[in-house]
Amino acid sequence: MGETGGECSHCTTDKWYEVEYAENVLANILSRLPVKSILVCKSVCKHWRQLISSQAFTDLQLLWSKNHSIYMVYPYMDMVMKLYLVKDSGEITKSITFPYCDNLSPLTIMCSFDGLLCCINYPWKVDSGMIVEDVTDLEIRICNPVTRKALLLPKGSPTEENPSIGVAFGPQINEYKIFRFFCAKRISLAKWQSHANRSQCEVYSSSTGSWSVIGRVPYCPMHSSHSPLGSNHVFVNGKIYWFLASDEDHMIPGSILTVDIEETFGTIDLPKEVTEHSYLVDLEGFLSLVAVYDEDEIVNIWILEDKNEPKWELKCSDHIPFSNDECAEFVVARENEIFFVTSNHYYIYDLDHRLWRELDLSSISEKKFPVAFAYTESLLSCMS
Repeated sequence: MGETGGECSHCTTDKWYEVEYAENVLANILSRLPVKSILVCKSVCKHWRQLISSQAFTDLQLLWSKNHSIYMVYPYMDMVMKLYLVKDSGEITKSITFPYCDNLSPLTIMCSFDGLLCCINYPWKVDSGMIVEDVTDLEIRICNPVTRKALLLPKGSPTEENPSIGVAFGPQINEYKIFRFFCAKRISLAKWQSHANRSQCEVYSSSTGSWSVIGRVPYCPMHSSHSPLGSNHVFVNGKIYWFLASDEDHMIPGSILTVDIEETFGTIDLPKEVTEHSYLVDLEGFLSLVAVYDEDEIVNIWILEDKNEPKWELKCSDHIPFSNDECAEFVVARENEIFFVTSNHYYIYDLDHRLWRELDLSSISEKKFPVAFAYTESLLSCMS
């Protein structure tokens, strides 16, 4: 019996040794673990550490994670940034207290892509002996909440007004550009120094680690009442999209501003008049316009069929399950469903079956400028 047991133990050890050094097998096993567990596994041995630290493993883990995305909800903009990972069933799988929040003003999240977040907040300044928020500038960070790493970007050009930003990712993994619209400070009282003539854009590139000024731009994104620190935007298939304010009412979108990774700007007309409670989302790889009409208690969901030859298709129009005194405060899409954060509730709309589902997230019911995003855990670095 002793010999048999010893042989089995030796056999098992040999088999595991074969698995451990069959790179593809071991990498596939480890890539399916939560990132927190993967980071612990780096301490097992030198071989595992080298494997997990390789770019090939980072890419493999990201591929697996993108096929198992969930929602990230940040319900209450505060100096202590608490994030919740939520399944479409409403189950909260994890809460994360965001790192590097000490001595910062309240942060908000602008976007999420491949496990990286772009977060912004007002910097502090001294005014008349008081420490106050400098609302004419933004601190911009690229963060990975599960690896607990964050990169503070260099300060941008001086501006007289709150700047707006948008983030483009690619073409390579872990590569990104940040477009920053700002109003250059007036240097004279000349006519050409009007507000319109001082509207400029600059770009931060992760590959260079610095800002470069594009120069004057004819349009600047509208500021959303749902995003006190800037403009909501979405990145879809190589382009960033923002709303432009209508001429009649600056609180309502009138058209769409676009820019691609090569820094080419353009505009797109809206399919019809929309409301203040309108959002741009990435719906299964297409730009989608979600417009909530409070008075009629309906939502229209439009799809842009061709980004090069813009043509809108009304995907669906349906009644909303909340009353007109409860506004939609944030909207995001994931696969074939749309996540609505309202004043009092959380809903998911299934586009295939035209069904609404309310999520029981009573434990995170308190809201202040809430945001939500489709999220995938990753090992990506905040730097290229």
